Amino acid sequence: MFRFNVQIGDWLVQRANTRVLRAIGSATPTARWAVDRAAMVALPPVAPAIGLTHRVRLGRDYYVRIDSNDYSVDPRCIGRFVDVLATPTRMVASCAGQVVADHDRDWGHARTITDPEHQATARLLRQDLAARRRQASTRSHADGHVVAIRALPDYDALFGVDFDPRPDLEAVQENAIEGK
Repeated sequence: MFRFNVQIGDWLVQRANTRVLRAIGSATPTARWAVDRAAMVALPPVAPAIGLTHRVRLGRDYYVRIDSNDYSVDPRCIGRFVDVLATPTRMVASCAGQVVADHDRDWGHARTITDPEHQATARLLRQDLAARRRQASTRSHADGHVVAIRALPDYDALFGVDFDPRPDLEAVQENAIEGK
């Protein structure tokens, strides 16, 4: 390895940088170095953003996809826009300026990365939704007593109405025989 480094160093000094190149103004690369260096500007004070960014509306499954991997996001953001930044080492999602997911970037294929806190929050939200649905299925008057919710067939039976779409075959055959 050391011998190779010596050889390439000698080649750069003796051959590569001593050739006159028309593409750079009929000069050698080493002669152009001072001009190129003088033309360079200073680096910006803030490093440029590196990585993939996009905005997506968070679906009911509370995951966002980066390449082929799915990363969990706080399920309280379901239905809202989430800004996703994927750097070579991190995946960060934010909603309304607040970080709602922060995962190590996974370079595998078709993996699902789930934060246990997101899973626990989703479980609580599902339980809350079920409780609200149960509560909505119970009606009460303004004074607080519970009102029964009846099925429509109960009312049909009460008023003697039959909405059975299947005809009584025996009655149809009797009517056909009698000529009605």
